Amino acid sequence: LLVILYGAAGPGGFDLNYFIFCWIVKSMQVVVSWTGLSESPDLEFEYADTDKWAAELSELYSYTEGPEFALNRKCFEVEFRTHVCDRKWTELDAAQHRAHAMRLLDGLEVIARDKRLKAARAILYMSQGTFSECSSEAEVQYWMRYNIFLLLDVGTFSALVELLNMEIDNSAACSSAVRKPAISLADSTDLRVLLNIMYLMVETIQQDDPADKPEWKIIRETFRAELGSPLFNNEPMSVMLFGMVTKFCSGHAPHFPMKKVLLLLWKSILFTLGGFEQLQSIKVHKRVELGLAPLPEDSIRVIRSMRAASPPASASDLIEQQQKRARREHKALIKQDNLDAFNEKDPYKADDSREDEDDNDDNDNSIEAETFPLERDEVMPPPIPHPPSDRVSLPKGLPWAPKVREKDIENFLESSRSKFIGYTLGNDTNTVVGLPRPIHESIKTLKQHKYVSIAEIQIAKEEEFQKTPLSGGEEEVEMSSIELLYQGILPSLPQYMIALLKILLAAAPTSKAKTDSINILADVLPEEMPTTVLQSMKLGVDVNRHKEIIVKAISAILLLLLKHFKLNHIYQFEYMAQHLVFANCIPLILKFFNQNIMSYITAKNSISVLDFPHCVVHELPELTAESLEAGDNNQFCWRNLFSCINLLRILNKLTKWKHSRTMMLVVFKSAPILKRALKVKQAMMQLYVLKLLKVQTKYLGRQWRKSNMKTMSAIYQKVRHRLNDDWAYGNDLDARPWDFQAEECALRANIERFNSRRYDKSHSNPDFLPVDNCLQSVLGQRVDLPEDFQMNYDLWLEREVFSKPISWEELLQ
Repeated sequence: LLVILYGAAGPGGFDLNYFIFCWIVKSMQVVVSWTGLSESPDLEFEYADTDKWAAELSELYSYTEGPEFALNRKCFEVEFRTHVCDRKWTELDAAQHRAHAMRLLDGLEVIARDKRLKAARAILYMSQGTFSECSSEAEVQYWMRYNIFLLLDVGTFSALVELLNMEIDNSAACSSAVRKPAISLADSTDLRVLLNIMYLMVETIQQDDPADKPEWKIIRETFRAELGSPLFNNEPMSVMLFGMVTKFCSGHAPHFPMKKVLLLLWKSILFTLGGFEQLQSIKVHKRVELGLAPLPEDSIRVIRSMRAASPPASASDLIEQQQKRARREHKALIKQDNLDAFNEKDPYKADDSREDEDDNDDNDNSIEAETFPLERDEVMPPPIPHPPSDRVSLPKGLPWAPKVREKDIENFLESSRSKFIGYTLGNDTNTVVGLPRPIHESIKTLKQHKYVSIAEIQIAKEEEFQKTPLSGGEEEVEMSSIELLYQGILPSLPQYMIALLKILLAAAPTSKAKTDSINILADVLPEEMPTTVLQSMKLGVDVNRHKEIIVKAISAILLLLLKHFKLNHIYQFEYMAQHLVFANCIPLILKFFNQNIMSYITAKNSISVLDFPHCVVHELPELTAESLEAGDNNQFCWRNLFSCINLLRILNKLTKWKHSRTMMLVVFKSAPILKRALKVKQAMMQLYVLKLLKVQTKYLGRQWRKSNMKTMSAIYQKVRHRLNDDWAYGNDLDARPWDFQAEECALRANIERFNSRRYDKSHSNPDFLPVDNCLQSVLGQRVDLPEDFQMNYDLWLEREVFSKPISWEELLQ
């Protein structure tokens, strides 16, 4: 082949064809060695609102609670055999089931605490599917569903809420827990039983099964409406649970089982407000109502269709490697040197010496330091064969349609008019007189991709209400579940956010134990600490699993609230987001990711044989230290990957279009931390990491961009484009310093005006209140005068009335 190329090129053409030949050889080498890259395949992770139902049920219980399954069964059987013959629960008819459920419900209203607890344990056993009479996990889940709908129909949930309120206000239990040096499972027994039943009811009823009876579907919708309405102490259920979180973090109730509270809070919000599919449909519906253009694509389907991949090596990287290789190896023939450079084992591996100072902290764990599969559209290597799936087939090219804001068009026209004409027209985006023809085409292209968000419409309407408080009329606010929730948490929202972040900090794997940190292990530590190595290993797995579940619940709660508030009203979202920023949420999330994130995602902190319902149906094998160390055979831990993606999405929500918060990412040196997260081969996680890197690229300097061309290429391929956004360069006005505090203060003033106008009716502006001009009604009003004024009334008359001359003529005029 070399001889043919040389002959075709003629004299002087050897260097060019030699270069082509080297590329052919290298392409063949990549094809041959491609099988080696399959050692790190994509993580087949399907992002959803929750994990599988069985996994969500098992995470409610810690392994330390295992002996309580038998205790619940015993309490049920004692009560059952007292009132029913020796028949099994599964053999009774519907009327007998209902009668016994009513008897157990009556047992919750007795005065004696121990009898109430036994009745609650019997109800918990029913909620767990009366597992002693079942032979498989599927049968347990069937009877769980049947029993829970029965319990809800007879009014069990309302009785449980009343008992939960009693336990929250139980000052004796709180003071006892505060005085104890070490809190264990025994201190929260009553609370755990109640929260277990409530969680199982919410988690089971929210599962929509097409085979459900029509009456069950009616019960589900009624329960959803009640859970989001202020029926429990004149506030939604979620507000009561938020109150438990703040009481726990304040130190007044350290015995609260916080993992169960957070799981119930998450599932209550998810059930009443809806998950990500419902959010997408609500967004589409709202855009239709406001007369906006439809969404350019379904973001959920696009993300599910993306494949995880690292960016390809650029030509400059290859040439630079070739030159460095040539300098290192002193050989006689320079052309042979070049061929050797192309025959390197890994030509796509970047040289660490080109990293800037910030990247020296990466410990070679950056995306540039590894070999990854290239994009599917690249010519050189063939794609890794994937099994057929339900992914949508996207056209070749960029996955996202570009978007342009109205502000971007205005800025483009302003700069064009200043350059070509010498004057500006303010916000006029239609007049193009005097501008060159290419500018006309540019404006046409920008307007074709213009995207007006729901938030822009809401901000414009709010400005109109503020300008015309009298003539603007009353705003019609739909009392939806999210609106009721916002009104419920509005007075104490800052405290709720601080409490959630405190618990998240305590549960983060990068946090070190401190004396002043809160104890989140109250509902996992046994009364007697382990005495053997095996027990210690089991408890260690349980504690780590406990922390992972807490992180999962908090990340899901924060993301759901941010997304629902943003859709309901932008200033509700901004209020919550600003308090998260003030509570140091941004550095906290960065601290969470400043670890070996691959180890966290592949952690095996679970013992599958002890998970519910497996542990109550099958005989438990003998646990050994080897089996605990081996863990399960899963490629990754679903909950940990779910938590990481949620935290990245929260970080994106907080920093999007906020330059002051973007600068926080730069100040806290987030770029090397985020680059390490790109090692996780999951498309959705990579997308949100690349988004965070994109917003700060222009602030990182030319050297960083030069050293991270692979990352820049990945951003271009994966992230949505703003047509006139110079994200890759530093020649934008946004890259210049400005007063960050002024930006946050202006936003805070807008939020306070919104909250005051819509929710604070008692402190409305007195200038806009109606004035009473009737003399009789004004003089007839009773005015309570202070006591000292009444005692000195004669002196006041003499000083203020009699001793002052009055010119009646001037007064009448």
